[in-house]
Amino acid sequence: MKIRTITEDYIRDLLAQDTREDGRGLLDYRPISIKTNAIPNAEGSAQVTMGNTKVLAGIKIVVGSPMPDKPNEGNLITSAELLPIASEHFETGPPSPEAIELSRVIDRGIRASGMIDTKALFIEEEKVWDLFIDVYTLNYDGNLFDAGTLAAVAALSTCRMPRYEDKKVVREGNIGMLKVGNPITSCTFAKIADQIILDPDSNEEEFMSSRLTIANDENLVRAMQKGISGAFSPKEIESMIDITFDKSKELRKLVGNLKE
Repeated sequence: MKIRTITEDYIRDLLAQDTREDGRGLLDYRPISIKTNAIPNAEGSAQVTMGNTKVLAGIKIVVGSPMPDKPNEGNLITSAELLPIASEHFETGPPSPEAIELSRVIDRGIRASGMIDTKALFIEEEKVWDLFIDVYTLNYDGNLFDAGTLAAVAALSTCRMPRYEDKKVVREGNIGMLKVGNPITSCTFAKIADQIILDPDSNEEEFMSSRLTIANDENLVRAMQKGISGAFSPKEIESMIDITFDKSKELRKLVGNLKE
């Protein structure tokens, strides 16, 4: 592994020239690729590579019990793991605050968009489907939010739906696909000095003063997550929302191509 020492002045000088360490523009994504069926035993899975960031998402669907306040709805459960193989900064043990935030941001976007109809996960009285979305960081080089959301959505969009027959779960044979609504995507911005950039890598994240993730579907902003102690002005937020709707078209196209 090549070790580099990057200074904040170096990052700022590049941004002042409207460029970045890897030659991108301030509002450009790194190259993105999606590989589906990365976990053979999962109902659905996808690995997303965004620059040097690699994230794997797996979907498992099992029979469970409904929540007391939602007896006719299934359960959507999202978790995220920052694996030690992904970065020297990640450790084994209970979920870190960063892992908890990652899972909540991914979950919130999917849940708020209605991409998964939890009422359609109802089986019969006292039985529903539990849909687990498990996200694993394989290599960390910044912006886990967008990569994680894209991996989760790609996995859901290609997910098989088991049947429940004669009190048994049927996962083989003539089974259909999970019904999903319009895909959600997210765009994450970072502020360094007075510059706002899209898709920060790990070097840029080290020096950012503020971060904002915006999740949207084709028509609406569905969720937002602010991070770090710095601030964005109302005008900057409006601009980032406009950029998100523009950039998300390409992200949704990547997911749409998986079904073709």
